[in-house]
Amino acid sequence: MAYTFLRDNLYLDVLPLLAGTRGVIQGPAGSGTFAGVAREDIARCAVAVLRDPAIHKGKVYNLTGPEELSLARAAEVLTQGTGRTVTYQPETVDEAYASRASYNAPQWQLDAWVSTYTSIARGEMAGVSPDVHGLTGQDPISLAEFLTRPVL
Repeated sequence: MAYTFLRDNLYLDVLPLLAGTRGVIQGPAGSGTFAGVAREDIARCAVAVLRDPAIHKGKVYNLTGPEELSLARAAEVLTQGTGRTVTYQPETVDEAYASRASYNAPQWQLDAWVSTYTSIARGEMAGVSPDVHGLTGQDPISLAEFLTRPVL
């Protein structure tokens, strides 16, 4: 079976939402980093692959933004870019499950939420890839740039 995989890092688009109404990003990510990518960049990469699927057959592309960020640094960029104070509050895994219990989400959803943070902590989302630029000819969007773009 022919395949092409687009492996997306954490979406920059959801970072402002992680802060919630209190302006606090909470989770067990520690000081780990991620290389968040804008969904706009992912869409442009998908279009590039779909325009000529034969040359991408059997390839795996890691789609990242242009920089590694910790959640503490992302909170600083969100504060600068939105004018709203955003902070990062590290949690233990147990605290993360407890703080999300009020959503009454199914267990698989809680696991998905918490595992995003633990993946960051373990370094599984670190590392910047050249693949967005390689597929599109354009540099990927940074978090600071994303915050200045109009909402579509």
